[in-house]
Amino acid sequence: MVRSKATSPHAFIANEADFENVERVRKAWGERFRAEEGFTLTYLPFIARAAVEALREYPNLNASVAEEALVVHQQVNLGIAVDLHHEGLIVPVIHRAEEVTLRGIARRVRDLADRARTRQLTADDITGGTFSITNDGPFGTLFTVPIINQPQVAILATDGIRRRPVVVELSDGSESIAIHSTGVIGMSWDHRAVDGAYVSSYLRQVAELLATRDWAAEL
Repeated sequence: MVRSKATSPHAFIANEADFENVERVRKAWGERFRAEEGFTLTYLPFIARAAVEALREYPNLNASVAEEALVVHQQVNLGIAVDLHHEGLIVPVIHRAEEVTLRGIARRVRDLADRARTRQLTADDITGGTFSITNDGPFGTLFTVPIINQPQVAILATDGIRRRPVVVELSDGSESIAIHSTGVIGMSWDHRAVDGAYVSSYLRQVAELLATRDWAAEL
């Protein structure tokens, strides 16, 4: 982590995301998903899937800096930071995550986390990452500023999701107050690779996907 801070000029941007669309799918599919898969459908697979999908339009975040050049990777090898019962972190990798559906992401996150905590990961499971996510949301956090996992150029942080009053636009164009599930998504990035406008646009795209995508179609 010290090497990462010394190597990359870290910057950070955060955005608020509306998870009400995700919440509706979780409520509608939660019991069936748990019966079929044996574990709970959390927010993380939705965030991971949206993050990977948004990289199609913002590929420079799925990259590494090598010898003063930006190397953009064709595949998204998604690292997911896993807490080892407060005894450190490890970042196992979902290889070729751009080819995996929401349900597939959920399965792989669960499998990697279980094997990480039981010390059953292989060398292939923890190498080759091109983009990472750290998820402190289960701890109810508000704002997380992570350190970049070298040699990557960006890491997405997700925080606690809570029910809050928000302004919504009605079908007639008027506005009203509604209760939605919302949370903060943020990104630390290497300023050698991209600028703030690029990252802001990426986070906006992730939030848009979370709010509007037909997630049930991937379950």
